[in-house]
Amino acid sequence: MSQLTFAEAEYRNKKRKTRRELFLEKMDGLIPWAKLEKKLRKYYPKGENGNPPYPLPIMLRVHCLQLFYNLSDPAMEDALYEIESMRRFAGLRLSDRLPDESTILRFRHFLERHKLGKVIFDTVSAQLRQQGLMMREGTIVDATIIAAPSSTKNQDGERDPEMHQTKKGNEWHFGMKMHIGVDDRDGLIHSIETTAANVHDLNAADQLLHGEEQRVWGDAGYTGIHKRDEFKDWDADWRIALRPGTRSKLAGQLQEMLEGIKASVRAKVEHPFRTIKQQFGYGKVRYRGLAKNTNRLYVLSAFTNLLRAEKYLPS
Repeated sequence: MSQLTFAEAEYRNKKRKTRRELFLEKMDGLIPWAKLEKKLRKYYPKGENGNPPYPLPIMLRVHCLQLFYNLSDPAMEDALYEIESMRRFAGLRLSDRLPDESTILRFRHFLERHKLGKVIFDTVSAQLRQQGLMMREGTIVDATIIAAPSSTKNQDGERDPEMHQTKKGNEWHFGMKMHIGVDDRDGLIHSIETTAANVHDLNAADQLLHGEEQRVWGDAGYTGIHKRDEFKDWDADWRIALRPGTRSKLAGQLQEMLEGIKASVRAKVEHPFRTIKQQFGYGKVRYRGLAKNTNRLYVLSAFTNLLRAEKYLPS
């Protein structure tokens, strides 16, 4: 074993753990590393000209760190040099050959090229199902707008052609939409679809439902979903919120109680959006095009499910 550096020795002797350290310890215990590495290894390059690539376990952990803190490739490289807790999470030491920003970029492109964000999401989902979570009786559907730069002051001189603007209330938004289907018992994401922001929520609904639901919950934007051709033969209980105008016409204590119950269940779908946009900082896209952002959203959704499921899992 190599000798400890002064920085590492001082780190070991510090008196308390920071919030970053506690969070990284939590994620280290929640993420099924062995299963993910097994899924990704079949795609991982063997190296070129006799130069072996960085070990997959290290690069996967560095990529996770980058997504935890929404860091750019150069910022992630700097963090590995500056922050001991991040190096420890990645299995690196300051005396090691640390991945540079180009290596970090290539690993992200590797994940995007093989669409491995969905593989990571599916692997985590399968583990949660094995632990008795992600039941299939009921689904809550919803969508959120993720902003994109609307400026044309870029190399191409134009906005991202895969992003569009839409009006919500009295405000215009430019970007994409993330549509999700969430289990109505434990609030875990089981389905994801991404579109431009101007696509109506109803048009992505068939990608969010697996067909085994007994109950489907949604806000007033999903009014009329049961009349669409793809759902007309379904034997599900469609628990869609009433539009404000309709609700006011049917005012009554019983009706208000029913709408309150619907709202309390639908509230579970807001927690994943909050985690992705606030905790992981992805309220605004980092890349051009839907594909790259979708790949990232799959991985963030896997992290979100693990955090959400923590309270249901044995310690």
